Amino acid sequence: MVKTTVTLTITEFCLHTGVSEEELDEIVGLGVIEPHSDQDTAWRFDDRAVTVVHRALRLRRELALDWPGIAVTLTLLDENARLKRENRLLLQRLQRYLE
Repeated sequence: MVKTTVTLTITEFCLHTGVSEEELDEIVGLGVIEPHSDQDTAWRFDDRAVTVVHRALRLRRELALDWPGIAVTLTLLDENARLKRENRLLLQRLQRYLE
């Protein structure tokens, strides 16, 4: 199966997500998403960045968080998900020893 990655320019990204260019600058500055860029080209964003920004916008709408708060929240949610995966794998390994 081939995975196709869609890339968007700054303008396309802003139109697709509904964030302004100023908000996009802040989001990138806080490390919520990382643009792809060469020295010769402007920022470009992949479809994963769109998903992250939609998640961030949902947090902003539902919890009334500012962008720094959203950055911290997303980091903690990602870390929590990573720890849950790790815990699940460790429990599976433990079950093999107990059987």
